[in-house]
Amino acid sequence: MTHIAVIDIGKTNAKLALVDLGTLKELAVVKRLNTVLAGPPWPHFDVDGIWEFLLSAMANFHQSQGIDAISITTHGACAALIGHDGTLAAPILDYEHVGPDATAAAYDAIRPPFEETGAPRLPMGLNLGAQLHWQFAEDPELRGRTAAVVTYPQYWGYRLTGTYACDVSSLGCHTDLWKPHAGSFSELVDRLDLADLIGEPHKCSDILGDLNPEIAARTGLDPTTPVYCGIHDSNASLLPHLLRQTATFSVVSTGTWVIAMTMGGHPVQLDPTRDTLINVNAMGASVPSARFMGGREYDTILKGDAADYTEDDIIRVAQNGPMLLPSIIPESGPFQDSFAQWVGSEPRHGSKERTVATGFYLALMTAECLALTGHNGPVIVEGPFAGNPSFCTMLAAALNCTVEASGGTTGTSEGAALLALPTGSQPPVSDARQSYRARNDSLLEYATSWMSKASANRANGGPK
Repeated sequence: MTHIAVIDIGKTNAKLALVDLGTLKELAVVKRLNTVLAGPPWPHFDVDGIWEFLLSAMANFHQSQGIDAISITTHGACAALIGHDGTLAAPILDYEHVGPDATAAAYDAIRPPFEETGAPRLPMGLNLGAQLHWQFAEDPELRGRTAAVVTYPQYWGYRLTGTYACDVSSLGCHTDLWKPHAGSFSELVDRLDLADLIGEPHKCSDILGDLNPEIAARTGLDPTTPVYCGIHDSNASLLPHLLRQTATFSVVSTGTWVIAMTMGGHPVQLDPTRDTLINVNAMGASVPSARFMGGREYDTILKGDAADYTEDDIIRVAQNGPMLLPSIIPESGPFQDSFAQWVGSEPRHGSKERTVATGFYLALMTAECLALTGHNGPVIVEGPFAGNPSFCTMLAAALNCTVEASGGTTGTSEGAALLALPTGSQPPVSDARQSYRARNDSLLEYATSWMSKASANRANGGPK
């Protein structure tokens, strides 16, 4: 039995999961909020608080069940600037900070085109290149204090091993720094004068090294415990299916962000104005993708007051409404600059109607994302939305395909653990999935009406 401790840093929560590599079951999980500190000098992640949490949890896991290896997965749009003394040269910027917008014009003049990088131009710090450009402009002495720039999974790997690195999936996550088809850095690395600073690109499954002796002493782990390079979280969700599937399929990774990724789909021309992009999977291959902030929208619409509902309630809402049109968060997603509106009376908070209509809205946004990526074949839903019947039922109807809802709570820990799988080995069979199939005319009619109204709003600039 091999136990993998997976450091899993999402935008909302940071967690440590202990995964049995033989079954991919989570044997233990602990988590804490991923707190953003106000500053100075800018809003930043509480990495020291997370670090203490992780070390304590690793010590407890090792004492109770044993840890044989460590793997890492994190959200994207994030990097660490490490100083010459080994500590951070500056706090790690929260990508939702609007600071980088202040230098947008100067940055736009040097960023490579979408056709080269597969990275759409995004607001705030969602393009990692824009973050770095703004940080160096905001603090002119920062570059001199910086010894290395590493992507976020490898920041935690650095703290564990002392090794500087980047991984291809994080570099390929709308950074503007990577050319996915060429598998190399873009010209922006030179334009930002990062060539001598940025960590060497690694495969996600590379071993960074053994544990630093002080970490081994603090946690009780064997100093030779291998630490794997790590992976961007959406690509962690994709990895188990890459290893198991040969036919065309799509994976929808859900959390704060909903990421739709299509493997072997219809040829498409990606539209950067609709939040489509090229992701880079764990094998270094390009993956047509699209996204929106589905988890954040879910929280905004329901405000923590979701109601229980039945299949009959799903059909009743499909037949009688109400309907929510995009977008709750218009800064991202396939309907940017369209502003949300209810068709029919807005249902009250805590009602079955609002809860089901929210699932429909998120499913139809996801269906639009999948259409933009050339979706073909079954859809596998990972993460929290896999447990949302209204979401999965409507998604199957809108796409007229089978939707498979993964049985685990998240695919990210499973995928990150699989980085430790020996080359050539077959991954174990995953948890049983619940399948949803298109089967009700009222759901299809609802989906068709929604698509027509949403498209018309987008063409007209959306309701204001």
